[in-house]
Amino acid sequence: MARLYCRWRRVVLCVCTLFTSLVLLFLYVGILVTMGMVDTTTSGTDRDHFIAPGASRNNGYAPCSQTFWQNNQHGNAFWNNLQLVVDYRFNPIMSLHNSSRSCNKRTFYESVRRQSFSKVKGMLNSDELPEMLKDFVSSMHRRDYSTLIQPNGVCGAGATDEKEAPLLLLAIKSTELNFKNRQAIRKTWGQAGWVSGQSSKGEEGGGYVRRIFLLGRENYDDLGGNPLELLQRESELYGDILQWDFLDTFFNLTLKDVLLWKWFSRYCSRTRFVFKGDDDVFVNTVKMITYLQDQLNEPQADKEMKNFMVGYVIGGASPKRNNRSKYFIPESFYRGLYPAYASGGGVIYSGQLTKRLHKISERVHLFPIDDTYVGMCMIRLNTFPVHHSAFLIFDFAGNQEDEDCSYHKILVVHKRSPSEIIETWAQLKTRTQCWDAPLR
Repeated sequence: MARLYCRWRRVVLCVCTLFTSLVLLFLYVGILVTMGMVDTTTSGTDRDHFIAPGASRNNGYAPCSQTFWQNNQHGNAFWNNLQLVVDYRFNPIMSLHNSSRSCNKRTFYESVRRQSFSKVKGMLNSDELPEMLKDFVSSMHRRDYSTLIQPNGVCGAGATDEKEAPLLLLAIKSTELNFKNRQAIRKTWGQAGWVSGQSSKGEEGGGYVRRIFLLGRENYDDLGGNPLELLQRESELYGDILQWDFLDTFFNLTLKDVLLWKWFSRYCSRTRFVFKGDDDVFVNTVKMITYLQDQLNEPQADKEMKNFMVGYVIGGASPKRNNRSKYFIPESFYRGLYPAYASGGGVIYSGQLTKRLHKISERVHLFPIDDTYVGMCMIRLNTFPVHHSAFLIFDFAGNQEDEDCSYHKILVVHKRSPSEIIETWAQLKTRTQCWDAPLR
């Protein structure tokens, strides 16, 4: 019995010794593996975050992005830094104590824009700028100009017995001396009142159209006379002149947008759409009325109208750096690409969007290129214009103008002289076989 007990005792000791050895071996291997996984470049201090392999070049954190939230990414570009101050002020995250609700908003916006000028003072050497851009910079803080001539109607020239809200306001940029252009438009595509259309389903339709011409004033010293008296007589006759007291230059065209939005918000709040264009474009108004009515009949049209803008859209454009171009913008003034924008030669947007553009423009510094400025306002509304091939801002391509019904398939074409506008309108009205031609 004692001999059997000793034998089992030796067996148990052997098994336990073997098991203990295996446990110690596993522990040893585990410790070696763990030590091998530790980054030898780290210090002995404990870390409270995970370090991904290959990402510990800056004290254990992943490499910082070179562009995200980068300070001074626009260098010394004057407009970018000027606008950055305003954008920062209205950013709800960056500026928690926004006091815009505690005072008159208009006064508050003016104050913020004025403060931004003081913060970037000395960044731009205006002596190095071209004369036209230098003049713009000297007055870009101003946007509240008095009116010299107001239209007779509340919202431009139109029918006196409108049975419903106007469908379309034709807002046309012109100059004091372009009387022939205005007359050609009044006789043709710019006729105010009821304009008949035809829906895509063959149903008769139409809408009330109003008309307004947007003008600044000429440099009377250069003209050797003052055409204001003639313009006032023109206004009394047609009731469609809206003129402000600023110098009518290429870089001041942006003021016509900003002041139009303000005027529209006050006098034209019931108007559904605005066509804004130059006085040297041809417009197929009948097709435009039809197109706009179709948009209003689309599902969720009320929701879509909030952001509705359509035209010839240009995206990813670079500023012109050639100082011989009238669009020349030096890098010291603006850096980067332009946002997507609809060419200002002819563009349509909803009345709702017009009012929104008026409000957001208070937060955007004036820019010398008008259609680019509209794109800058649009991107701050988090929306973009829609491209439509019926807007021929750069004219017909090749021999397309000679094709059958070519003008019945477009909404806008640029550019045309007064005589060409009158001739084309006559052909448009008489070629009945083309009336049902679809848009491009």
